[in-house]
Amino acid sequence: MNGGTAIQVRGLRMTYHVRGGPGDERTVEAVRGIDLEVPAGEVFALLGPNGAGKTTTVEILEGFRRRTGGEVSVLGFDPASGERRMKEQIGIVLQSTGIDPYLTVAETIELYRGYYPSPRPLDEVIEVVGLQEKRGARVIRLSGGQQRRLDVAIALAGDPELLFLDEPTTGFDPSARRNAWEVVKNLESLGKTVFLTTHYMDEAQYLARQVAIISAGEIVAEGPPGTLAGRDTAATKIRFRLPEGSELPSLAGAAVQAGDGQVELTTEDPTRTLYEATRWAVEQGITLEGLEVTRPSLEDVYLELTKGSEPQA
Repeated sequence: MNGGTAIQVRGLRMTYHVRGGPGDERTVEAVRGIDLEVPAGEVFALLGPNGAGKTTTVEILEGFRRRTGGEVSVLGFDPASGERRMKEQIGIVLQSTGIDPYLTVAETIELYRGYYPSPRPLDEVIEVVGLQEKRGARVIRLSGGQQRRLDVAIALAGDPELLFLDEPTTGFDPSARRNAWEVVKNLESLGKTVFLTTHYMDEAQYLARQVAIISAGEIVAEGPPGTLAGRDTAATKIRFRLPEGSELPSLAGAAVQAGDGQVELTTEDPTRTLYEATRWAVEQGITLEGLEVTRPSLEDVYLELTKGSEPQA
């Protein structure tokens, strides 16, 4: 599926009635009228702290939970209808799955291929997830990263148009995470739409073309990760250490924080500020140790936008 929209959400709401005891009943609005649009053939990441409404939203999209209000379209279907045709076109990778540990990789994938009318060829599935060398290995002998690849293979078995990946690299070491990222990139190259949830900002930055941040049941920011919430135009910070006894002169347009030899400059004109600071250092014959120039990272933006978020569901 290339072009168009894979998922469209308008005014999605989910309300729970919670009872704490006799006469103690309250209403919790876990999702508060959110809008989302996921282009077909791309990786989309939904980010949010625990209790922000992220899991509730995903379960509604997958058809596992009925919404209180709003409109939802997944591949042209309302997931609440339970349409078999929709289920045949989606794959789901949960945080944990129950797989027979004594089947081989090939046997496991073949088993799940049998559940679909037009499954993807076995060899292609194994190649996409990079398990060629483990084809005949039993599941119980796989590493954690390899088992996660097998989870993705199972989700791919039916050749779905849309995959939901729920925290796909939780608990992975750095090498395994990078390998998993390449698997997701392979899925996108096949034209698949991937709806990703993750707590790793670098993962979202690397994989997703579009990111949405949910906090307290509301979407607080949405857009490409590189420009989310204006981070591409936000003030730049320049940090370095000064030798003992040195005193930095005033720099035009830069706010300066200094203490114990550490200096942090905040500026809207990083080229000019960096030039003035380094020119002064060269003239004084000193080195600006630990010099670094940074703009707000996706994690910085995320933490600022979700600050004070109260758990809902």
